[in-house]
Amino acid sequence: MNCVLLSFSKHCNRAIHQTIPKHIRETKLQTAGPVGCLIKFRSVIRFRGPDTVKFLQGLLTNDIRKFGKPFGNKTANFPTPNVPATFVPPIYAALLTPQGRFLYDLFLYKPPNSDTKLDSTGTGPSSKSNEPFELFADVDASVLDELLATFTKYRLRSKVEIDNVASEFSCWQRYGSGPSENSSDVEEPEAASVGWGAGEDGAAISSSCGAPLIESDKETDEQNYLMWRIEKGVAEGSTEIPKGEAMPLEYNLVGLNAISFDKGCYVGQELVARTHHRGVIRKRLVPLRFQDNDGKEIINRVIPGSEVVNTGSGKKAGLVTTALGCRGLGFLRLEEALKGSTALSIQGQEDVKVVASKPDWWPSDWLQDLQQHTAFA
Repeated sequence: MNCVLLSFSKHCNRAIHQTIPKHIRETKLQTAGPVGCLIKFRSVIRFRGPDTVKFLQGLLTNDIRKFGKPFGNKTANFPTPNVPATFVPPIYAALLTPQGRFLYDLFLYKPPNSDTKLDSTGTGPSSKSNEPFELFADVDASVLDELLATFTKYRLRSKVEIDNVASEFSCWQRYGSGPSENSSDVEEPEAASVGWGAGEDGAAISSSCGAPLIESDKETDEQNYLMWRIEKGVAEGSTEIPKGEAMPLEYNLVGLNAISFDKGCYVGQELVARTHHRGVIRKRLVPLRFQDNDGKEIINRVIPGSEVVNTGSGKKAGLVTTALGCRGLGFLRLEEALKGSTALSIQGQEDVKVVASKPDWWPSDWLQDLQQHTAFA
């Protein structure tokens, strides 16, 4: 399961970077990938304190303990300053309601230890040897305040501080074709399956640049990234994944490696585990294309919340959850969505045809389980 997004993740890298005033940024930036963009719809928060890993481990869907593991044999005898001796890949995870419904998603990052960084003069190792343990996370900016309030509610007596550091850090995305084929996907299967972070420039997080190493002619608008992600069939944030309603498995969070079934208890774990081991997922989030009767793309005719119906049978297939131009994401019944029929359309707009597709990164057993269950029934 860890490598199901291998082809996807080799071209998608996420990182947070310290925000520095524009007048002291470097003017010549080294290439960091094919294209990149500043993601304004994500904000950065920080967890700091000795109970950070324990606190998050009991709340989030993924196994956070790897952030607390010692470096082990990978530590070099003479580490290169400003380059971590070993790199812990980012972890994608979600916070659920006690009933197992989605609330918020997070991309978690561990910054380099102080002994792998230079001091402020750049002439020797850092003298900050007793810095508190901390993790950064990029989260949906539209729900930032309530997300912070929710984590604070769960904190109780845990020795962990939760801070909004959006003014100090920004979130950037590298994506598209062209990164080095010698990617770290094999060595870092967790980063590979989540699709964000394999091959991430860990040293850049502690650099003095205000942006990742991206050539000026390769910086693009975040709407282009949104379109790219929609075409891959990946939702993100509490708007595209309905807060308090969505079931994580139906929105493909298992395939995105956001859920661990070995870590033990966390908030909402019971329903997730029961669905995974006993249930069959009949509805999933899938990428959509909107076109007319002649197969030509139709732009800006569909809005989120539009119902998708089978015009032949009159059955409802599901809903459009996200729409951008001629593309979208839809939460559809797989039996209707992927049987190759051209009968799907938008309710009330029968001239707008809907074409759903199965993303390449989906595990093959998802559809096999559905087919076997349908045949048995």
